[in-house]
Amino acid sequence: MKQFIVMAAVLPLLMIFVMQFSLEQQNQNRIAAFQEIVYSIKEQARQEGRFTPAMKTALASAAAKCFEVDESEIIIEADSDIKYRRNTFDERELIHYKVKAPIKKIMAGNRLLGISDDANSGWYVIEGSAASEKLRDE
Repeated sequence: MKQFIVMAAVLPLLMIFVMQFSLEQQNQNRIAAFQEIVYSIKEQARQEGRFTPAMKTALASAAAKCFEVDESEIIIEADSDIKYRRNTFDERELIHYKVKAPIKKIMAGNRLLGISDDANSGWYVIEGSAASEKLRDE
């Protein structure tokens, strides 16, 4: 009987490790898809010389679908001013961007371990720069 009681107490704690592995896989798949989305939109921005409002909307929509959150929760900070390619490298041709997406669940079984839902969430941030490929019309 003692063994049954001990097993009944320990089994839920051991199940957390199995659930955590599954949650990690799910979060990694979301992050990989998010990275591909940001890379694709960044390449489009390089051709246009900036992040257009349509690109930002498409990025927010795809990222929200990826992380299963509302579009308003995706934070996008990107250059909207047109940057032109120059003959030699110049900082003025760089298009800067920063995209933040919320990860709602980091730890499996957080309530069982006494971790609040607010403490069990975070942000995945992709920040970088890309050289513009847009040529100045002359």
